[in-house]
Amino acid sequence: MATNIFTQSPNFSPFLIGDKVPQHKHNINHFSFSDNTSNKKLVISSSIMAPPIPSSSSPLAPPLPSSSSMVSHLSRAPASSLPLSRVWREIQGSNNWENLIDPLSPILQQEITRYGNLLSASYKGFDLNPNSKRYLNCKYGKKSLLKESGIHDPDGYQVTKYIYATPDININPIQNEPNRARWIGYVAISSDDSVRRLGRRDIVVTFRGTVTNPEWMANLMSSLTPARLDPHSPRPDVKVESGFLSLYTSCESESKFGLESCREQLLSEISRLVNKYKGEDMSITLAGHSMGSSLAHLLAYDIAELGMNKRRGEKDVPVTVFSFAGPRVGNLGFKKRCEELGVKVLRITNVNDPITKLPGFLFNENFRALGGVYELPWSCSCYTHVGVELTLDFFDVQNISCVHDLDTYITLVNRPRSSKSTVTKDNFGSNFFNKTSELMSPKGQHRALRLRNAATRAAYLIGSLSNQMMYCNIF
Repeated sequence: MATNIFTQSPNFSPFLIGDKVPQHKHNINHFSFSDNTSNKKLVISSSIMAPPIPSSSSPLAPPLPSSSSMVSHLSRAPASSLPLSRVWREIQGSNNWENLIDPLSPILQQEITRYGNLLSASYKGFDLNPNSKRYLNCKYGKKSLLKESGIHDPDGYQVTKYIYATPDININPIQNEPNRARWIGYVAISSDDSVRRLGRRDIVVTFRGTVTNPEWMANLMSSLTPARLDPHSPRPDVKVESGFLSLYTSCESESKFGLESCREQLLSEISRLVNKYKGEDMSITLAGHSMGSSLAHLLAYDIAELGMNKRRGEKDVPVTVFSFAGPRVGNLGFKKRCEELGVKVLRITNVNDPITKLPGFLFNENFRALGGVYELPWSCSCYTHVGVELTLDFFDVQNISCVHDLDTYITLVNRPRSSKSTVTKDNFGSNFFNKTSELMSPKGQHRALRLRNAATRAAYLIGSLSNQMMYCNIF
């Protein structure tokens, strides 16, 4: 039995997919037909719809009375009915988000949205104007970044450090220009006022996705290589994608006063903040989109492997990754080691987003075991996703690029007017018949034509990307 959630959305057109949901995947499907000449919306579903999940009302319940029965009451109360300050560990994934995703908990929904908005500042602040003095840097100062980026409650966090990454790739070897570091995100710490609402001191690190050509080239380096981030425990079986690792560990070596690597900048600042606020409840939250998601994975593993989240005489600091449209990062050894170290990853994906299928489009976690039992010889060399998956389903015929757009992800997580539906194999035939009948009707033929046009545009987009990749490989 598979569980899907269907949401009305006037901006997205249908994209038919299978109803089978793999383990640790939770679907929020957004496909609807929108007619420019009418306000009517048709949501494709042959299933019985349950009452909608409330999303507008606050999930915070009034404080419980102080008594001996309060502990037992808290142990039985669902996380979605309590204030964030009481359930923040569950929201950070201490129980692998059990019973929080399907249906989506209002508190978790709010937190995913909040971290997504903080992440969006990494795009809004990035200066891509070659004529600007701040080219490849942030357009704003640390004190004004969140406000200038339109973040709700910009005083909730203080940005403490900007992070830069240097692609170890020269796309113009003829001119032999040294690689320049470019701004890729920031580190921030929650304010004293936010601590009371969040229930802990929260260290946030955000990573934007791929923007520049050298970053695209780093993405294309899809070979697996041992991470070896802990010199005292190399663990050659833990392998990650070489391009992501290069971006994480490379520095401006050509310059005498060059920046440290992205890794060195991050570990130094996080260590400083953990020591500064020792004695407080604390969390480390990493948010990344696309390529930035891979850097968030690497940093989370790095922190946990080095034991930077362990404090003597205190609880370990939870390390959580909120991944938006992220690719696979490492092999099965990387996945297992992250689980052993307690790294929690919530991947928000779109079933129509090709980036989330890469690298390892063929050889991945679904192709490493025979019959789900016998490990195949190449299983250790297969790319594998880490963590729990929250799956969205959206596709816009008029704007194909939306399938990977961060703002679209945030919008659809933030506004789910959704209801729960159960689809079984028994009604697959009737579903197929109903959908086929709709496509045979005059309106259905018109929609089929729109889908065919969308497929043509998608093929053109893929062809253009392939040509760009070939050009980068040559030049």
